[in-house]
Amino acid sequence: GTPMGRLARWSGLWPAALLLAALVTAIPSAPAAAAELDFSGLIAAARIKGPLDFCGERVPLEDPDARERLEREILAVLADPHQVILWIKRSRQALAPIEEALRAQRLPQDLKYVAIAESALRPHAGSSKGAMGYWQFIEPTGRKYGLQVDSEKDERRNLFASTQAAIAYLNELRQMFGSWTLAAAAYNMGENGLRNDIRQQGTRDYYRLYLSLETQRYVFRILTAKLILENPERYGFRLPPEDIYPPTPFERVDIEAGRETPILAVAQAAGTDVKMIKDLNPEIRGFRLAPGRHQLLIPKSGVRGFHDRLIQLMSQADEKTREVVYVVKEGDTLSEIALKHGASVSEVRAWNRLDPKKQIQPGMRLVLQVREGAADNASP
Repeated sequence: GTPMGRLARWSGLWPAALLLAALVTAIPSAPAAAAELDFSGLIAAARIKGPLDFCGERVPLEDPDARERLEREILAVLADPHQVILWIKRSRQALAPIEEALRAQRLPQDLKYVAIAESALRPHAGSSKGAMGYWQFIEPTGRKYGLQVDSEKDERRNLFASTQAAIAYLNELRQMFGSWTLAAAAYNMGENGLRNDIRQQGTRDYYRLYLSLETQRYVFRILTAKLILENPERYGFRLPPEDIYPPTPFERVDIEAGRETPILAVAQAAGTDVKMIKDLNPEIRGFRLAPGRHQLLIPKSGVRGFHDRLIQLMSQADEKTREVVYVVKEGDTLSEIALKHGASVSEVRAWNRLDPKKQIQPGMRLVLQVREGAADNASP
């Protein structure tokens, strides 16, 4: 069976917390009490006979160093069993779309485990180095591979867009280094750093390269995810279908926004709430869509009549607004002007086609859409 059809259970393996509790309990007791502890199941779980490969490339388990590094990662993951349970529970939501994208491009399914090593399948996972999302792109690399990363959206958090970007990047690294294993290492440490280490050490064998400690562990973390998720019952994890988080049935819709559109209006038109829209579209920053074209996911149940309802909601909002002109005074800031008139800074910029890099100047005339009930200091 697949990881989706199994229940969490330790078959002879104890969770790390219970093992530690047992050890602490045993310390003040007589030596005979410690003899009652049995770690044989944990030891057996880390014992890999092989063969084992990554994307069809053989892992040298006969190399004592490679075996030790793999066993270390297996034991580290088994010391945190709740994380593995969440991997499996999220499999239908996150792993299944990645598998589909890899099949469409005829690429090795092992690449999906890179996302587990990177983010544990969490869209909002971030790092101290500024990496973000399922595949942990830093901003420049994300933009290089077509992801929108700005004040409006961060597509590193979008599973579908970031997966396509990660596939393109990994494919490029594979062509660059001639190996999926080295491609994974380069994904972690950067192609320039890996190329320099290969040149200095005279080998292209990942398992015999002395790399940063994080990158030396990286492929083994990926391999550990593969071993456990391809055979979870061997490690004591069995989840029935009802324990797997189901994906929300959704449809993609195109929205042509002539002006800023509140996420609340999108949610109401889709017959749901703001949280659902934000959860389905984690790339959206804030609570408004900027003017322009957007492709969003909405619940499948809200697709019929969605656009008509959205147009109606926006028209009703328009009826509650009036256009005024504000003359910029000395000392004014755009944020203060927006706040006084019940608008957002991005709305004021959009209404007046203002360059975000330029400051407003005294005497400028700003057109504002003032909502009913909002205070304003507009000049006639």
